[in-house]
Amino acid sequence: MDYKETLLLPSTQFPMRGNLMQNEPKRYAAWYENNQYEKMKHHRKGCESFTLHDGPPYANGHTHIGHALNKILKDIIVKYHYFSGKSVRFTPGWDCHGLPIEQQVEKKIGGKKKKELLSTGEIRRLCREHAATFVDIQKEEFKKLGILADWEHPYVTMDYKFEANIYRTLCEVAQKGLLIERSKPVFWSWAERTALAEAEVEYEDKESYSVYVAFELSDESKIRASVEGKAALVIWTTTPWTLPANVGIALNPHETYVRTSEGQIVAKALYETLVEQKILGGTIVQEFDAAALENLHAINPLNGRRSQIVLGEHVLMDNGTGCVHTAPGHGEDDYRIGLKYNLDVIMPVDETGCFDATVVREKLLPDAETFVGKHIFKCNDAIIELLGDALLHVNTFVHSYPHCWRSHTPLIFRATKQWFIAVDEAPEGETKTLRTIALNAVEQTSFYPESGRNRLNAMVENRPDWCISRQRDWGVPIAFFRVKATGEIVLNEKVLNFIAMVFEMQGSDAWYNLPIESLLYPGSGYKADELEKVGDILDVWFDSGATWNAVLKSRNYDAGSYPADLYLEGSDQHRGWFQSSLFLSCAVAHRSPYNAILTHGFTVDAKGEKMSKSKGNVIAPEKVIKQYGSEILRLWVAMSDYQSDLKISDDILKQTAESYRKLRNTFRFLMANIHDLETVVPFASMGILDQWILSKADDVFRKVHAAFGEYDFVNGMGLLNNFVVNELSGIYMDLTKDRLYCDAKDAPHRRSSQSAMALIARNMLILIAPVLTYTADEIVEYAPEVIKGEHTTIFDFTYEDLDTFAVLFDEVYMLQARDAFFEIVDGLKKEKKIKATLELVMTTDSATVNTLDATEAEDWFVVSGMNTQEITEELGRFEVAGDTFVIGYATAMKCPRCWKYQSSAEAQLCARCSEVLSS
Repeated sequence: MDYKETLLLPSTQFPMRGNLMQNEPKRYAAWYENNQYEKMKHHRKGCESFTLHDGPPYANGHTHIGHALNKILKDIIVKYHYFSGKSVRFTPGWDCHGLPIEQQVEKKIGGKKKKELLSTGEIRRLCREHAATFVDIQKEEFKKLGILADWEHPYVTMDYKFEANIYRTLCEVAQKGLLIERSKPVFWSWAERTALAEAEVEYEDKESYSVYVAFELSDESKIRASVEGKAALVIWTTTPWTLPANVGIALNPHETYVRTSEGQIVAKALYETLVEQKILGGTIVQEFDAAALENLHAINPLNGRRSQIVLGEHVLMDNGTGCVHTAPGHGEDDYRIGLKYNLDVIMPVDETGCFDATVVREKLLPDAETFVGKHIFKCNDAIIELLGDALLHVNTFVHSYPHCWRSHTPLIFRATKQWFIAVDEAPEGETKTLRTIALNAVEQTSFYPESGRNRLNAMVENRPDWCISRQRDWGVPIAFFRVKATGEIVLNEKVLNFIAMVFEMQGSDAWYNLPIESLLYPGSGYKADELEKVGDILDVWFDSGATWNAVLKSRNYDAGSYPADLYLEGSDQHRGWFQSSLFLSCAVAHRSPYNAILTHGFTVDAKGEKMSKSKGNVIAPEKVIKQYGSEILRLWVAMSDYQSDLKISDDILKQTAESYRKLRNTFRFLMANIHDLETVVPFASMGILDQWILSKADDVFRKVHAAFGEYDFVNGMGLLNNFVVNELSGIYMDLTKDRLYCDAKDAPHRRSSQSAMALIARNMLILIAPVLTYTADEIVEYAPEVIKGEHTTIFDFTYEDLDTFAVLFDEVYMLQARDAFFEIVDGLKKEKKIKATLELVMTTDSATVNTLDATEAEDWFVVSGMNTQEITEELGRFEVAGDTFVIGYATAMKCPRCWKYQSSAEAQLCARCSEVLSS
């Protein structure tokens, strides 16, 4: 007789293979068509809320693997909170203004010269079209990753209402007294002809000069310092081109300065080093306190102009001479010390990085006319030559130097008239400065990882005033009127509100397309011909920094609450979006816009190298989706430690796909073996092994859920995978096969194990749903009613802990015994003494084992008997905690149905199988 027909074999329609590449798009399309995000909001109406505020990607180009990492991580977190019972909000957004889009438009129309022939309004129209195209492209690419968000109502920074709210944020900053216009040195890109914010600066290697120059004290200063003969302060600089604009030399107020027998003055602390480097010579003949030299004058050897000696804490003793060349138009520290001493700000460099007529007018160089129109970097050699005997030493060296993030050209510091947010002023109505308010906000924010706190804190602590103006076409204008006669800026509230209202209806393009008459509030009291428009636009970081106001606080989006529960971006955003959002929120609302910040690393290849087309190591999300499916990309994100850089390669994705296959097949096994279960057995009525696995699952699932709650997905997934591979699949699913297939349909052991499997499957399903949402939803489609009840999709579920209690099962002891047993079994199989463990029986004096139900004991080891058959030929023995276990061949016959060696005669059914068939 073929007994296979009598077995209760697994049965499920859930496919073994996911065929993700073909099937994901269909399910995702159904989610979006059925507006699943809106349904999620409806399911959690009135529940505790969770708001993740999306940092806007730039609407330029296709999405890359970094975008995928970022959006998937956000999606996993939002869904974790959803499946934990919260009402979630996730409104995606796009940054649409700024230089990269302007550059792309410039390329399309044939370069800068052709761009200059177009009106500002026309350039802005082309930029708007370009950004809109890539918003649509990126949106579709994100949706292919299974991201559920408010795709029907995203925020786009170039939308008219959004531009109006960016402008309103600017007005609020102005009304708080924090907006100032002044001439101040800023990072300047001569290639792009615009000021840059710190977040737009990248550091690359550059070869620079290192020059030591002697500035002789004036005759009057020598008399005041009691010096006879030669006495020259030696300065060190890496930017010879800034020497024409020198107006001062800064000394450290706490240091002693020395004059050598050769007439050179340097800090005493650096004298020995300079002598060793053969930059100086001679012995020390005179010492001065720095204060004794304050307000004396040296002579600039290039032009004979006076250079005032000043004292500054910024002068360090780690290199140089302790005498710092000071040109307030070319450096932040120079500018600050210049304010203190009322030094002139000389700026002889134009927007293209060339010397202008100032060098002639102010007589900054000999034969100054020959320098006009020449790029400053090309003038270094000529300037060095002009120094003559004043040049003590010159060489070149390579160092890290600020570059433009877009053109990758070296930057300069250049004083120009710009708009700044003053970080060391107090907002109106506050006693604390904006910087202090921001530092306090950082202290009250949670960070994942915690190290992010120090990074943001240091940047807030040390940042200069924020330069928010740019000299470009594509951005939100700094739409203020200036009175021609006085230069006064009109900050009348009604005038500003009127402009904002115009922007809301016509967009900020109106500032360029409409005359002043149409933009001026009718009852303002000003005449249009008395006014002029400010021509600058806002730094694009102001746009994204104002999203808390334009998205969370406005009524234009159902985007959640302010402050947001979480901001999540790459670690570079400590100096970017996190900081710009923080300062604007603290300026206007005097608090942080977020309760927590999460940062992730960058994607690199298997060797840890940055991805680039030239290296051929770029992995595009589209390629991964076509080759593996988005679920594999999502699982890679969850199984990677995002706190550092994340490695990705074909091999890593293959390993991830294998982990996915294991999880999928585990669910398939569980579902297939509970297909006929209708009622779950209470925990207290279950067998000891079922209680053990359920209790174990409960402990693991709680830890995984808690880890996910701390956004520690890599450890959470590690715990889950370890449980699935070892206890669940490696032990429990194997040892229950006999009872599941061979027991009677309603046998207590079988129903007990089925119940344990059903409960594990249900909870594990909801646990993985934030990560593998497609697969979880597919499982629900095929799951038996005992798992899903009346639910039709995964989004109908809410996570709850399993209801278990401590069980009297000595797991440590039993696992040691099992491991020792299988170690002997491996040897027996290698020696070809057995093919399967069912050929074996065991005897033991272990009270721990002998108190177990006999079936449970033999199933734990997957043998045919425990203390039920006499061992005539011992095959091995082992000990656990002093208890002896003996292994031998089973003496009974093999049951043709269950294959256990428990039959009294050959080809005869064992007692259990005989009873099952007879009933």
